[in-house]
Amino acid sequence: MSVVPLVHAGPACGRKAHGLAVLLRAGLPVPDGFVVTDPAAGPRVVAEHLGRLRGRAFAVRSSGLTEDSATASFAGQLETVLGARGLDEVLAAIRRCAASPQTDRARGYRAHLDLDGEPAAPVLVQELVEADHAGVLFTRDPRTGADAVVINASWGLGESVVSGAVTPDEIIVTAPADTVRVTVGTKQTRLDLREHGLVRSPVPEADRARGCVPPDEVPRLVALGRRCADLFGRAQDVEWVVRDDHIWLLQARPITALGDPAAEAGRDSAAPLVTGVPSSPGRARGPARLVRSVDEFSSVRHGDILVCRTTDPAWTPLFRLAAAVVTETGGVLSHAAIVAREFGIPAVVGAGDAMTSLTDGAPVTVDGTAGTITGGCD
Repeated sequence: MSVVPLVHAGPACGRKAHGLAVLLRAGLPVPDGFVVTDPAAGPRVVAEHLGRLRGRAFAVRSSGLTEDSATASFAGQLETVLGARGLDEVLAAIRRCAASPQTDRARGYRAHLDLDGEPAAPVLVQELVEADHAGVLFTRDPRTGADAVVINASWGLGESVVSGAVTPDEIIVTAPADTVRVTVGTKQTRLDLREHGLVRSPVPEADRARGCVPPDEVPRLVALGRRCADLFGRAQDVEWVVRDDHIWLLQARPITALGDPAAEAGRDSAAPLVTGVPSSPGRARGPARLVRSVDEFSSVRHGDILVCRTTDPAWTPLFRLAAAVVTETGGVLSHAAIVAREFGIPAVVGAGDAMTSLTDGAPVTVDGTAGTITGGCD
């Protein structure tokens, strides 16, 4: 069958859809949807399934057979189209997502992790939840493997968090007493669905300075995250969204790379040039390579320290060259941080003045465990 209601999705529907189906059947809050297992599915059958969904727009996402596994998340490597409206836009988004395993970045990611390819991906279509705030939750700290729930959150749709477009709020809930530590991020912009599509807009100063997750919502998120981990029997990476005080779950997949709880930060005596959010453990030394756009990709050499404002999936090939990654925006649960951990290179994100404080070509040491960048390579 080429189109399957989400609640009935099995392994042939890809890992993302199958995981959400498990949550749905367990009674957890997941937006309704369906899976297209054959990109050649006729418009009529897609229209029939689309007609029973609510909302004014849809989220169309790849659900590859090899993504969201225990060893490879494919974070940001396959396509997602948010805000598709009407049958024609949804059909175009389905074709784009289904073909995304064959993009250069997806093939390069698979090659680096020695994974087999797939000609096309099943595609998940869901109601788009128009978020008040949203984010990502890990049921263990990915930097250390510690028994702590780590939450990254920002205003509007969660794409701002997963893409690293903003430095999000970080909430850490540490077992067994469930002590809560909140670090408020800058959250300078937000992405929302408007009448004519998705719009990124500035966040008012007052909202930048306050946390976007109300205190009474934190234990509800933690409980849902732990329920997901119990269902799948291992630590989970969970995407979530809140609309009108209702939490929806958009993804649950294994955490692919967990740090060592015994790992210690480096002991540099020099004062750091830049500090940020420690996001992928380890230390690396090399020349800082400041990259402002894809036009400057050719300047990056093997062993360089990649320094940039932010990354998107098109930047993944540079992760195969760089000894470490430093970004001015983003959080520990962003795609860039996840891929850095999977590739085994240190990363510091949310280092707000990295592009102005570091000099292109100058030697630096990146400590992804401590979240520091110091001068020199000693």
